[in-house]
Amino acid sequence: MTKSPAIISLAEWLRTPVGRYLLAWEQQHLDRAVVDVFGFHALQLGLPELGALNANRMPHRWIASDARVLDPPADDESAKPIAVALHCEFEALPFDSQSLDLVVLPHTLELASDPHLALREVDRVLRPEGRVVIVGFNSASLWGLRQRAGHMRRRVGLGRQDPLFLPSAGEFIGYRRLRDWLRLLSFEVEAGRFGCYRPPVGSDKWLARFEWTERWGDRWWPVFGAVYSLTAVKRVRGMRLVGLVRDQRVKAKAAPAVVAHNHNGIHHHHSDKVNS
Repeated sequence: MTKSPAIISLAEWLRTPVGRYLLAWEQQHLDRAVVDVFGFHALQLGLPELGALNANRMPHRWIASDARVLDPPADDESAKPIAVALHCEFEALPFDSQSLDLVVLPHTLELASDPHLALREVDRVLRPEGRVVIVGFNSASLWGLRQRAGHMRRRVGLGRQDPLFLPSAGEFIGYRRLRDWLRLLSFEVEAGRFGCYRPPVGSDKWLARFEWTERWGDRWWPVFGAVYSLTAVKRVRGMRLVGLVRDQRVKAKAAPAVVAHNHNGIHHHHSDKVNS
């Protein structure tokens, strides 16, 4: 059975001109987003075509996929096989609770069978003060509008064989909607960013002609970028990080009093307590 041209997977779409354009922007943005996130354990969940942890310096980094990643077609010389460290279900991660310092979700929630449960799993495996970086398609963009128009045409029987502009699988999660989900899980949104302002055209030639929209879009209509990124911190009430300086202050406050005798037999108590 021949697959309809209207059905395209994310992996296939990423090999198109507009897919490569999106990957280039996301790679550059994620390199900046994760380079200064410190810890020991980091996980990229999904989209192995993207090196989301390349710029991060944690000693233990994994990339996970929810399905077997196949080698690219033989006639596609530009694509390379993807190395995946582990395969797992996004809704049941094989990590202990509070064991990871960073989790990156590039278009992961859009493709998850249960995005709410997948996000709860991320909350479970992250340490307090750990960070999650989420990348997704922006439904309130020209790309999103074209995708919805394509779906509407297919519902009414028009353009049934025309390919959709974006991958067919998955569902867009709005920027504000995702912020609400994170707040319910006690995450604090630390940074947000939109990108990819070029209109929904499919060739390298036309993408190059609209390069000027990147500068103007970032300045004048930032929330209409085709893709968004959110960085959030896991906050746990009643917990504070204890550092070297705080340890020293606690030891100073807990120092025992020293008893001294003067010539009159009166005891004086001296303490090393640090006055604030």
